[in-house]
Amino acid sequence: MESDPHYIQPLLDLAPLARLMLLGVLLALLPLVWVWLRSRSATPAHRLRVLTLVTLFLTFDLVLFGAFTRLSDSGLGCPDWPGCYGSVSPLGASASIAAAQAALPSGPVTFSKAWVEMIHRYFATTVGVLILVLASVSWLERRRLAVSFWWPLLTLVWVCVQGAFGALTVTMQLFPAMVTLHLLGGLALLALLRAQAVGYALAAPGRPQSAPVDPGTRRALWLVFALLWVQIALGGWVSTNNAVLVCSDFPTCQGSWWPPMDFQHGFSLWRELGMTATGELLPFPALTAIHYVHRLAAYVLLAALFWLAWRLWFVPGLRNSGRGVLALALWQLFSGLSTVVLDWPLLAALAHTGGAAALVIVLTGALCVSQLAQARQPDRRLHSFAPTAVPPDGPAAQQPTPVL
Repeated sequence: MESDPHYIQPLLDLAPLARLMLLGVLLALLPLVWVWLRSRSATPAHRLRVLTLVTLFLTFDLVLFGAFTRLSDSGLGCPDWPGCYGSVSPLGASASIAAAQAALPSGPVTFSKAWVEMIHRYFATTVGVLILVLASVSWLERRRLAVSFWWPLLTLVWVCVQGAFGALTVTMQLFPAMVTLHLLGGLALLALLRAQAVGYALAAPGRPQSAPVDPGTRRALWLVFALLWVQIALGGWVSTNNAVLVCSDFPTCQGSWWPPMDFQHGFSLWRELGMTATGELLPFPALTAIHYVHRLAAYVLLAALFWLAWRLWFVPGLRNSGRGVLALALWQLFSGLSTVVLDWPLLAALAHTGGAAALVIVLTGALCVSQLAQARQPDRRLHSFAPTAVPPDGPAAQQPTPVL
């Protein structure tokens, strides 16, 4: 069929879906066997925590590989989904890839780009299988675990949504809004897995109670967490619109502190890549607006991160999180600067994406610990009316019960 010169490969071709899922199951067996051998005699909560951490690590790698796929211009290396020209690998699509490359040598389809895109899909399928296993085991062990089953279920639902974003990214030909949503979805998956890992860790027998966290610090965590997501969305918008190099100087942009900018077209969300909403070429001032807004927002976020790291330093249970926030803030500062000074080398771009993903993980963990610590604090209103005499059951009866 593909040998017919009039044949056009459909953008959505589900023929290789079953084989692709089987490949994902086979690849997922490697981390599953490793977790089983490592924690055969452990409690279910510990095994689930180890599997969650392994899945979190692989999802972090998947986010980085997704960034590499995008930055190496391999997003359309296989122009259909979920396979490559209806095949489960570029090997089976070699004739179609060769024909596409011969017709357009500088186009998006080459053998190397096809392999990059398909490896990304293999990786994503493997992570999806692991999350399915996590949800299944959590449901089977739900009566014996001290954590909610809703987190694994929500993660499973979200990975399906993320798969749909991935399909639309290809079938909509790298539509900027869809590519940005795909990036945000991958980072949201990291946050969900991190929340699960914290829950399993705090459910371990004999785990000491978390230190109290004052309300001001919790509010600071939520504020910086929200600012981080806004900045990630702006950064994704810069990358997906190819607006990284429109400002090649620092701290000014194009030699000006306020260069000509077109906010209306730059932040028109529903449009094709490189085009305005009316189908015209995107003007250069629109790209400038996209880049410079991201840079200005970075100043605000960096200041907020330094302030939060200072606050967390005085919270014993979150001091390590404070160190992580400070280190990652500096990492983002220097990796972001290097994209301008070094003309956006691939390594600097990946480092910048990795720093953002790591910040999501660190802040999510700190938020979960702070919220659980708040839930475990005794109600002062009740204790203020408690009798001063020791009850017959002894002092131990007055100890607060941990709440998970």
